[in-house]
Amino acid sequence: MQRTAVQKIMGMFLMVFSLTMLPPVVVSFLYADGEAYAFFYAFLMTCVSGLMIWFPVRRFRKELRLRDGFIIVAMFWVVLSVSGSLPLVLSDNPVLSITDAVFESVSGLTTTGATVITGLDHLPKSILFYRQQLQWLGGMGIIVLAVAVLPMLGIGGMQLYRAETPGPMKDNKLTPRITETAKALWYIYLGLTIACALAYWTAGMNAFDALTHSFSTVAIGGFSTHDASMGYFQSYWIQAVAMVFMLLAAVNFSLHFIAWRGLTVAPYLQDEEFKTYIKVLLFVALITIGFLLLNNTFSATSDALFHGLFQAISIGTTTGFTTADFSVWPGSIPLLLILVSFIGGCAGSTGGGMKVIRVLLLVKQGKREVVRLIHPSAQVSVKIGNHILEDRVLEAVWGFFSLYVVAFAVMALGLTATGLDLVTAFSAVAACMNNLGPGLGSVAAHYGDINNVAKWILCFAMLLGRLEIFTLLVLLTPTFWRR
Repeated sequence: MQRTAVQKIMGMFLMVFSLTMLPPVVVSFLYADGEAYAFFYAFLMTCVSGLMIWFPVRRFRKELRLRDGFIIVAMFWVVLSVSGSLPLVLSDNPVLSITDAVFESVSGLTTTGATVITGLDHLPKSILFYRQQLQWLGGMGIIVLAVAVLPMLGIGGMQLYRAETPGPMKDNKLTPRITETAKALWYIYLGLTIACALAYWTAGMNAFDALTHSFSTVAIGGFSTHDASMGYFQSYWIQAVAMVFMLLAAVNFSLHFIAWRGLTVAPYLQDEEFKTYIKVLLFVALITIGFLLLNNTFSATSDALFHGLFQAISIGTTTGFTTADFSVWPGSIPLLLILVSFIGGCAGSTGGGMKVIRVLLLVKQGKREVVRLIHPSAQVSVKIGNHILEDRVLEAVWGFFSLYVVAFAVMALGLTATGLDLVTAFSAVAACMNNLGPGLGSVAAHYGDINNVAKWILCFAMLLGRLEIFTLLVLLTPTFWRR
């Protein structure tokens, strides 16, 4: 490991990240909510810490190796999650313990949307803005934004891009240069955010809610400025806007780039992962709506249609917005919705979960093994579209799936050992590891009532899910640290 290079980049990241605490200061002054000092002190502490880390090695210039990229990405999320909790620790409203503040910060930056805070409707506007901003920054990964400026520091960024980008096929770049790739991703991300905010405002939200909810919608985060989440607005138009942008944000951004550059929808129609993604959400939505109608859960048919469709999309894309308490819906609907979050969004999107492409490959691999049982000598290839996948990719997917299951089981056992019931433990780990947010049982509404040990386990689950298992677990292996 090139310690000096890692130290330099971490110092730079902290200084850049400290600037994100200044917009809430402006919001605090605009609404006179008295919380400006918390953000300003947090800005100074973070900036000075970054400066002290960076200054001694500021003249160091050397290309990063791949293992350095893994270290930086993992440290980045941990250190920035802790730094991001400072305004929440220093604020007078809400009053949070260090554990709760770190949990909220990790949840925001990993776009999980699990919260320990209640009474959102009465919180200072600057705190509400900051929570939403954390999700927006974490949505595409602040690493990708930093990659765009690393070349200016004399440090290449491809290692960081490969370590951060979600999905099993990470070597594909949208443009030849990694800097241009990062810029392209952020232009798309910013464009979607602006379009979403304008759509929310047109649909009836005030300017503050429209902007802040566009942050969490495009980030597939799920934080809201109201305890009732999207249900607060009681508007089909607002729900419709949310559904459209949740669907768009959980699609591979490479498809958006290619489609918008060519002004054609052909890339979407030709992409097998996208078609599977739509089919899964449609299937879950139909089952959910059917159960709601059969059980007369809502008095009006239109309510059943909208609530069923909205929750299927929100949970399926791992956004976590709610219009109703789905945990009390009849039959197996709550479990079905939690399980579909394991599939999540498409690779290369802001969605969580295992990603549609991995699940699709697991199914194709399963079909191949069935064919091999019948025809042992047959040479059967696994294809995505017309592209034959190498066995190395399939092995990586199986490895990912195995580690996902083992990590899930270990953390669920850990939560039950702290005293949580099985339903709460299972759904909490699923919701945090899949970066979903709302769960079942004691965590259906919020996570404020569970014990501190459980919260720290769930913080690890959120980071593990956001960094897609390998990036974090590889640091725990002795092989990684051998020269």
